Amino acid sequence: METMPQMGIMAMLAGATLTVKFVLALLVVMSVTSWSMILYKFFALSAARKTAAQDLLAFQGARTLDEGMRVLASHRSSPLYRAGTMAVNELRRLDQSGLLHTASMKVVMGNLDRALRQGVGAQMKELTRSLAFLATCGSSAPFIGLFGTVWGIMHSFHSIASMKTAALAAVAPGISEALIATAVGLGVAIPASIAYNSFLGMLSGIETELNGFAGAFMNTVQREMSAPARGE
Repeated sequence: METMPQMGIMAMLAGATLTVKFVLALLVVMSVTSWSMILYKFFALSAARKTAAQDLLAFQGARTLDEGMRVLASHRSSPLYRAGTMAVNELRRLDQSGLLHTASMKVVMGNLDRALRQGVGAQMKELTRSLAFLATCGSSAPFIGLFGTVWGIMHSFHSIASMKTAALAAVAPGISEALIATAVGLGVAIPASIAYNSFLGMLSGIETELNGFAGAFMNTVQREMSAPARGE
């Protein structure tokens, strides 16, 4: 059996109903957008995960907080540096208000813990941006394609009634164009779903590095504040 040539497919789509054409156009836009996001997120998350792992080791190897932040400053795009900057700013505010050396350790560490949580949350929010669109494509594209298929088949059955014939040759083009909508919908949904789940795994690794950094940051501050120079 010979396969349908490409021109035959294009001609078939050209003769599709307006609704099916609209569905196919929408799916093409979703596909192009999702692939753009997939490529961008893949490189962005890969770089962030690699940088976060390297920066965590570098920070843990630093002797003081200032030294650790200077090391992180060489990678200003690193999520660890951005989260650490929020915590350092909180320490500066505590110092300016006089609470850094007068308040109890519990108060200082509590403020610092909240600042680090906000920093980690802000970085994760930035990294997860646009992933909702991939999830939407993965879950909705098959149903959008199915809608086009159902509409096309309904139109084919209406043609049977109009032509007063049940010959398969009369309705085969309409049914074929309708089934293409489902195939295109699956073609949009499958890559989007695979990419979304893969990115969730990458984000989990980055979040682990961020939480490890937050713990190392607080340990460093507590060691410095508990030093004999503080008078405790």
